[in-house]
Amino acid sequence: MHHYLTSGLDNIWLANGYRYGESPYGPTVAIADIPGLSKAIATALVTKPSALSGAEIRFLRKHMELSQDSLASLIGIGVQSIALWEKSRSAMPRPSEKLLRLIVLGFCNGHTTIRRAIEEINIDDAVKQGDRLMFREHGNRWERMG
Repeated sequence: MHHYLTSGLDNIWLANGYRYGESPYGPTVAIADIPGLSKAIATALVTKPSALSGAEIRFLRKHMELSQDSLASLIGIGVQSIALWEKSRSAMPRPSEKLLRLIVLGFCNGHTTIRRAIEEINIDDAVKQGDRLMFREHGNRWERMG
C-alpha cells in the first residue's frame, strides 16, 4: 500500500496503480492516471456522509483548478471564509458545503453548465492576473475568446 500524501490528505492509500523506482536523486513513485485518481478522490469526498475537513475543501478547490477567490465567487461568499474553512479555523456552513458538493459532482461528471461556469471563472482569474482579453466577431456579434 502506498500512502498518497501528495494529495494533501492524510487518509488516502493506494492499493495498486503505482510503481516504486529509483532516480539519481533517490527513490521515486510513479502513479498511473493522476487526473483519474483525483476525480475518484473528489467523488468519494463529496459523497461521504461526514462533514468536509479543511484539507478536503482545499483538495476539492484545487481539483477544479479554482483559486480561493474564484470558489468564493462561485459560492457567493467572501474569500476569507474559504481561507478560514481550509485552515479548519471555522466550520463550513451546511448550505455552503452542500453547494460545494453539488458543484464538484457536476464538475466530475462533466455537467457542461457547471464546467462552463468554472471555466468562465478561471478565465476571469487569468484576466485579473493581467492577461489580455481577446474577442472575435462571429455571426454578426462579438464574443470573448478563451
